[in-house]
Amino acid sequence: MAKNGMEKNPFGKISSLHLVAAPQDEGTILRDVSFTAPYKIMRPFPCRDGGIRVMLLAASAGIMEGDRQEFDFHVLPGAKLEFISQSYDKIHRMEEGCARRKTQVRVDAGASFYFHPQPVIPFADSAYESQMEIALEDDTARFAMSEILSCGRLAMGEAFAYRFYRNLVEIRRAGKLIYRDNTRYEPGLFDMSGMGMYESFSHLLNFFCTPPGAPEEFAARVWELLDGKSEIQGGITRLASGDFAVRALGHRAQVLEQLEEEIRGLM
Repeated sequence: MAKNGMEKNPFGKISSLHLVAAPQDEGTILRDVSFTAPYKIMRPFPCRDGGIRVMLLAASAGIMEGDRQEFDFHVLPGAKLEFISQSYDKIHRMEEGCARRKTQVRVDAGASFYFHPQPVIPFADSAYESQMEIALEDDTARFAMSEILSCGRLAMGEAFAYRFYRNLVEIRRAGKLIYRDNTRYEPGLFDMSGMGMYESFSHLLNFFCTPPGAPEEFAARVWELLDGKSEIQGGITRLASGDFAVRALGHRAQVLEQLEEEIRGLM
C-alpha cells in the first residue's frame, strides 16, 4: 500500500468520464466528451423525446483493488440525457484496500437526466466506496436515478461475503439538500439478510425521481405495481421536497430492472 494510504491504481491514473449534453434544434447532442482507460462510450442513441441515450463501455473485467474512478455529467438547459452501462458492475476480490468512485452531476433549468447503470455485484472480500453529488438548478431540472445492488455471487456461495459496500448520495436543488442516502453495508457487523436489511432477499433496488406530473396518481400507480408483484416487497415515499424515493427487494435483478422500467414509464 502506498505511504499516503491510497492503494495503487492498476491503471496508473484516475479512470474518468466527462460528458456535457446540450440542446440542438429539436434534439440533444454531446457538446463535450472526454474519458480515460478503461472507459469509452458508444455513439449516442436518439430517444423519441428528443433526448439521447449514452452507453458506457469498459475494457476491463470490472472494478479492481485500488481503482479510482471519476464521473462528471453536465446537462445544459433544455437537453435530455440518459446514461446506461453495457454490463453489470463486478467488484472483484481484493487482498486489501478498496476501490473508489466519485460521481458529480449538474442538471440545469429545463434539462433532464436519467442515471441508471446496470446492477452491481460485489464479489467475496471486495470493498467499495462511492460518492455521488447531484446539483439541480431549480424545480424545472428533472432527474431520476436507480441502483440495483446484489448480495454477491449467490450461486457460488458468496452471499454478503464482501468486506464492505459504501455509497453516499446527496441531491441538492438550488443549493438546498433534498435527499441524502448514506449506505454503509458491512456484513461483518450487520446481519445483512435479517430484518431491516435484505430480509432473505438477494437484490435491492433504490430509485429516486423528481416530481412527475400528477404526483398523487404517480404514487398510487407505483403502489399498484408493487402490490401486483408477488416476487417483490417494497414501498414508495414522498419526500418533504415533493420528490419520490422507491425501495424494493427481490430475488432476481431482472425482476427489479423490469420494475424500474415500469416506474419510469409512469413518469
